[in-house]
Amino acid sequence: MRCRMRVVMILGAACCLPTALMAQTGGVPMGAPGINAVTGAPTVNTLNPYGLYQKHWMVAGRVVTLNGDPIPNVRVAVQPTEAGEFRTLITDDQGNFATEYFTNPELVKTFGVILIVNKKGYLKAHELVDFGEDQKTTMAIPITLREPIADPQLLSQAEMSAAFTARLKSLGPADGLSSKSEKDYAHGVEAYLDHQHPDHALPSFSKVIERDPLCVACRAMLAMAELDSGDWDGANRNFSRGVDDIRSGGQGDTGKAKALPGMKRPEPIIALGIMESWRHQEERAAQFFQEALTLAPNDALALQEMGRMQMFMRNFSSAASYLGKAVAAGGSPEARLLHSEALLDVGDFDAANQEMTKYLDGRDVKTMPLYVRQVWARIGERKKIEVAYLQPKTKAKSVPAIDYLHSPIPELKDLVVAKDQAPLQEVLTEVGKNVESFFKNFPNTVSLEEIHQEKVSHRGRVDGSLDQKFHYLCLMPEDNSELAFNEYRANMTGDAGQPQGLKDGFMLTSGFASVSLIFHPLYQSDSNFKYLGQQKVDGRDTYVIAYAQRPEKSKINGIFKMGPTSMPTFSQGLAWIDGENYQIIRMRTDLLRPLPEVRLDKETTEIDFGQTRFKSVSGDFWLPREVKVSVDWNGHALRNLHDYSDFKLFSVGATEKLGKPKEAGQSAKQDQPGPDKN
Repeated sequence: MRCRMRVVMILGAACCLPTALMAQTGGVPMGAPGINAVTGAPTVNTLNPYGLYQKHWMVAGRVVTLNGDPIPNVRVAVQPTEAGEFRTLITDDQGNFATEYFTNPELVKTFGVILIVNKKGYLKAHELVDFGEDQKTTMAIPITLREPIADPQLLSQAEMSAAFTARLKSLGPADGLSSKSEKDYAHGVEAYLDHQHPDHALPSFSKVIERDPLCVACRAMLAMAELDSGDWDGANRNFSRGVDDIRSGGQGDTGKAKALPGMKRPEPIIALGIMESWRHQEERAAQFFQEALTLAPNDALALQEMGRMQMFMRNFSSAASYLGKAVAAGGSPEARLLHSEALLDVGDFDAANQEMTKYLDGRDVKTMPLYVRQVWARIGERKKIEVAYLQPKTKAKSVPAIDYLHSPIPELKDLVVAKDQAPLQEVLTEVGKNVESFFKNFPNTVSLEEIHQEKVSHRGRVDGSLDQKFHYLCLMPEDNSELAFNEYRANMTGDAGQPQGLKDGFMLTSGFASVSLIFHPLYQSDSNFKYLGQQKVDGRDTYVIAYAQRPEKSKINGIFKMGPTSMPTFSQGLAWIDGENYQIIRMRTDLLRPLPEVRLDKETTEIDFGQTRFKSVSGDFWLPREVKVSVDWNGHALRNLHDYSDFKLFSVGATEKLGKPKEAGQSAKQDQPGPDKN
């Protein structure tokens, strides 16, 4: 641009600036009027360094995860839609970013930006922000980044998109779409579905919403296109606006009733439920699905997702009911798969197997996704259980039967026998609370594990032994819906390691920290319990409770491996429960019955628990201190003694020092001759 020096110098200098922008700076000019020094809020007219009135726009926001945690060092590309330079910003430690634009109010009436947000390890986010004319730039623009790997147990975004767009592709006056908006809606559908460019569809759908703001289905389509273009927050806003309109009948907070076409659509409510499920907010998601089912009781997608959430919350009977209705309502094949899993969890093996057969429909399960193969494998395990535990068997004469519910054992010789079962329910309730709290609050720990492995002759003589030491890591799973620990071992030099000895005929044993799950409130119905009486143990008055798992119902079990062969194991046993604090201080478990399938005649585990406290964590934790495992397998007597001490909290620093641990029992796949019990 040429400059003519015909007026006052300050104006001549201003003349050399770009006509539309006049000036752009990365920060606020010193002494610029119209900027609140405390809040940073702009006024409509702002002076640039050359004294010219301009509009001031603040583009600021925050980048967070699905859980709301800030993400630092994120690249935010800012491109004004009308006029202005392209800028690249980096978020600070709190995930914040900000920049400013100045525009000539006579030439640039409105202002908007396109934000492209990138960070390695996350999906790219895209958001179109239209500030309009009134300079509402004091708001912080929320940007949500998601991890690229979705939970395979949840509905995928592609499945959600396919289901929603099939419903919303063709709309008309009955759905709230006016005749004036039909062409724009068709253009949006073409760009979104035919050309697979959801971002290109946004302007067309936005025009429709400007013209028909109460078209709930139109807004749902806009929100779905925003989600598929990478704008989680825009989609959330529009789905939420749709839900608000549904609840108010399009009258906002006035409460006035008015019959508007297409207002009672369940799609926005279902969408918010699905998005909450992706945040792993199962209870909140279920509330949305229940609301959707109030509007549309036979909506297959709402029934399916409601059933899925019930499974996550371990309400298996309710899950089976909802999923059965979803299948009957013509739901997707996934509804049948989920129904199969729910039926398995309520113990209806035959129905679960039938649903899985219908789901596979002749397809080879080996070619199916991992989650499908996992459900199929669980059905296979239940088949083993049916054969091994639930069908009548001839008892082996050489192995005496153990029945803790009906026959006493020598350890109970000084037991004060119970007169009745009146105390049982209170004891189970209180110990259940302790076990639930333990698994909810337990921190990651590492301890010193000393293992003494023995091969014992039939006369009780030790024919061989092996002593080893390990760091024993007990880590809580990242998925809070799981109950149990991930247990790992590392050798004393800090490298991942496993006990040796399988090739020499010794056995590997692990998994003792989770044995109390039998008494967790979620699993108590899977066993039969009996109050035997009271006994003094190490100076403590204890309640003695016998239990026996019910294989036809139980959702937890052990595993016994013999080379490539494995069998699920169920147990019966005794628990000594402190009479004052209802903590389990000792347990003894045995096989529910011998397993000739893997030549396992006897397996007895005796665990003594000790009280552990950590300085930086409130509460007491009762952890295994001494464990004795005795096994009669394949004509051999084997015994392992575990001693645990020096419990410490486990941190990232410890991970770096110990290296990458292997899962407990992993080496059993390599060394096959001996047994491996988990």
